[in-house]
Amino acid sequence: MRRKIRLLATTLGWALLLAVPASAAGSNTTTCAGELAPGSYGRVVVPEGAACVSQGPVTIHGGAYVGRGATFLLGGDETQAATGTITGGVHATNPDSVQIHFATIDGGIDIQGGSGPLGGPFEITWNAIEDNHIDGSVTIDGYNGFWCGFIRNHVNGSVRLNNNVLEDPDANEYVTNVIHGTLQCSGNSPEPQPGDSEGTPNQVTGGETGQCEGL
Repeated sequence: MRRKIRLLATTLGWALLLAVPASAAGSNTTTCAGELAPGSYGRVVVPEGAACVSQGPVTIHGGAYVGRGATFLLGGDETQAATGTITGGVHATNPDSVQIHFATIDGGIDIQGGSGPLGGPFEITWNAIEDNHIDGSVTIDGYNGFWCGFIRNHVNGSVRLNNNVLEDPDANEYVTNVIHGTLQCSGNSPEPQPGDSEGTPNQVTGGETGQCEGL
């Protein structure tokens, strides 16, 4: 299933690049509802129901903010190229999908809630936080999309992956991460697993608790 999701993201992600480009809403804020072109930005806001897609490289100085029912896609695991830097963290409230690959994120990630398994520009919804270097804590809590992956990230901070109830029985893949902090998992369905990622156990310096213990 994860391989099908990658193909879907690649195909439709490039199609979305033909949509309306990002626009400056103020001197320090860019509203993105379409393509986020390579370059440097202050704060980036993806408004409710919009889709913001970028292959990078981008530098975001004021954080990325993803609204209800919105999609933020930066890079993809098929290119394996650095996609840029986000300073100020990534913040999402009830998004459809947050997909970030090969980025450096200073300020952590906070994803609260999320839409159901169907909808958005890809017809199904998912989170994919993969191959990033993250300074700051990570929270993904209460997401109820189709699939969620937290894979091959290096994190300087604690990671909390809780209450993510997903449609795909192969979902909640939390593996191959290096975490300099704690890893806490609870209330996830299905329980966290390697899935078809062919991942390896997480390396956690601060200990693992709950469903991620021993993962």
